[in-house]
Amino acid sequence: MPLAVELEGVSFGYRPGQRVLEDVRLRLGEGEFVAVAGPNGGGKTTLVRVVLGLERPTEGKAFLFGEAAHRFSRRRVLGYLAQRSQLAGDAPATVREVVSAGRLAAGGLLGPLRRRDRELVSEAVQRVGLHDVADVPLRTLSGGMQQRAFIAKALAGEPSLLVLDEPTTGVDAESQESLAALLDRLHSELGVTILYVSHEFGAVERFVQRLVLVRRTIVFDGPPGRLPGVWHDPSHAHARQ
Repeated sequence: MPLAVELEGVSFGYRPGQRVLEDVRLRLGEGEFVAVAGPNGGGKTTLVRVVLGLERPTEGKAFLFGEAAHRFSRRRVLGYLAQRSQLAGDAPATVREVVSAGRLAAGGLLGPLRRRDRELVSEAVQRVGLHDVADVPLRTLSGGMQQRAFIAKALAGEPSLLVLDEPTTGVDAESQESLAALLDRLHSELGVTILYVSHEFGAVERFVQRLVLVRRTIVFDGPPGRLPGVWHDPSHAHARQ
């Protein structure tokens, strides 16, 4: 299948002699739903930044849809939910206004949204189940609902690749399960490529096609069912029965 992401022997360090990533090789086909997990400090967020072209590999090559990631020309097809996405301070923006910002970013628009843009915003809000609170200030909603709003913001830009970095931080277990089911539905309905990055993968394990474990390099890449009996994280222990 055509590749959305390709990393060829990628190594990266923020300082000379200190590598966060070492000889990473990863291929993500268009339309796949893949989880990337690993311990805190294991290189997951750096991997995301290299994938999105925000950092250039110290060694190796990174490609997005066949183009060098750091020179990728179609940024609007990338939907990115960064760690702990939140509004600054107590900004009173509503769910609809937050999602509309995603449409503005995608189209480089100035001034009011066009009719088609408003339709896409409404559709994104509906898809994540926030239609009933579309005009409610985002800051008054639960953490799980806020994350849904940020996903809708990314969807409003009609992305081909949706990258979520630690999307369940600070979200309760029930909301994590709900968010995972939402992503599975969006994947099925839209065919969007999803890269879900977290130090925990339990919520999405039954939905993803592949699980990639990162500890500076890739130590496992395959179906979750083939994961060895125990994956140990210094801050967590995930035991598979």
